[in-house]
Amino acid sequence: MSVSYHKLFHLLIDRGITTIDLQKQAGFSGNIITRMKRNQYVSLESIEKICHALQCGVDDILEFIVEEGKAKK
Repeated sequence: MSVSYHKLFHLLIDRGITTIDLQKQAGFSGNIITRMKRNQYVSLESIEKICHALQCGVDDILEFIVEEGKAKK
């Protein structure tokens, strides 16, 4: 199972917020944005900061993707 942050980037576009603005509001490093753009692991602490800054829930910014051939039976 992998994580996709496409919902976050769509939300930012809809709200007219840049990734730099989000980084400043949430108080995390630019490395976090890079990791999200690559759909890599981001700590729950960072996710919490983003949700707090955007006043949204986790399901508004990420989704889990089941990889083919790896689905549980």
